[in-house]
Amino acid sequence: MAHATTVGPRKATNVTLPVDVYERAKDLGINFSRTCEQALREAIKVEEGRRWAEEHADFIKHTNEWVEKNGLPLAEYRTF
Repeated sequence: MAHATTVGPRKATNVTLPVDVYERAKDLGINFSRTCEQALREAIKVEEGRRWAEEHADFIKHTNEWVEKNGLPLAEYRTF
């Protein structure tokens, strides 16, 4: 995972973890805040993508149908 680059205010929060996970992470020197932030950023990205695809499902479907029927626009200029 890449390091989070946060500019701006931060908000303290509580996280409840299973004891074994907490102890192993602590023993390994894992930064809890950074790890949680990175995991949440990734979860947000995935969820926003899922919602975008759901919201635009009709457009995606119709575009795919058009391409299947007509082929890719400018396909004759593809070099690969």
